[in-house]
Amino acid sequence: MNGSRLSKYAMVAPAVVLIVSLTIFPVLYLLWISLLDWDLQRAGRAFVGLANYAGALQDRRMWEALAHTLLIMVVAVTAELVLGLVLAEVLAGPLPGKRVVIPLLILPVIMSPIVAGYGWRMLWDTQYGPINQLLGWLLGRPLTLVWLINSKTVYFSLIVTEVWQWTPFMFLALLAGLVAISPEIHEAAAIDGAGRWQRFWQITLPLVRPLMLVALLIRALDVFKIFDTVFSLTFGGPGTFTETITLYVYLLGFRNFRLGYTAAMAVLVLALVSLATTVLLRRFSDE
Repeated sequence: MNGSRLSKYAMVAPAVVLIVSLTIFPVLYLLWISLLDWDLQRAGRAFVGLANYAGALQDRRMWEALAHTLLIMVVAVTAELVLGLVLAEVLAGPLPGKRVVIPLLILPVIMSPIVAGYGWRMLWDTQYGPINQLLGWLLGRPLTLVWLINSKTVYFSLIVTEVWQWTPFMFLALLAGLVAISPEIHEAAAIDGAGRWQRFWQITLPLVRPLMLVALLIRALDVFKIFDTVFSLTFGGPGTFTETITLYVYLLGFRNFRLGYTAAMAVLVLALVSLATTVLLRRFSDE
């Protein structure tokens, strides 16, 4: 009996060691660093307790970066949901060439975000970018919009790039849910006199709603830590107009070398994300 119990522990031990090494230990080390006044530009690592957290909570630039992140998250995820649902609804039924269209639609999501960002940076280029050229042809006059530097157009450019890359994820998730719905349900509703819109609002949406909520949660968390697209397109510019929370943490740690302050800010962001995730999961489970 003891031997059997020891063998169970021995089988589980490698996974436990891996989890502790890759998750628990880094988090504990991050917490410890956040209590130090550790700046690579100065000698010493003085213990300052919660001073870094107090400074981070009073950091106006951090709250501005958080607001930029939430703005991108709300607009981009909403657009991805709507476009993904429309595409899934169209391609869930019989459509000529569907086997060719679906692989083409999912190409953006398999690209590296940094590669997609630099690719779109060339597309948005003022002088040589094809976007200005195409719009100029449509308007019948040369167009020289500075998409990535103008405060009036930079968010549009950033969100379009993000939506282009990640709408396929939402599309695939919702397509799986729509395909799983039995055609007999729609046939019965049609026999009862329900129109197409009635079937969509009263049958399709309620059935795919749980999957939709999960996809929204995954994408919202992913966009909250957006870095690659902003780094490659605008680097937070113009000024700090599009600076996200992850980009600000990166600048503090790898440009200003304020490791203790950066760790405290990272812990605060981690706490906010964990709290939001817990609240959303409980709400979804209640529904």
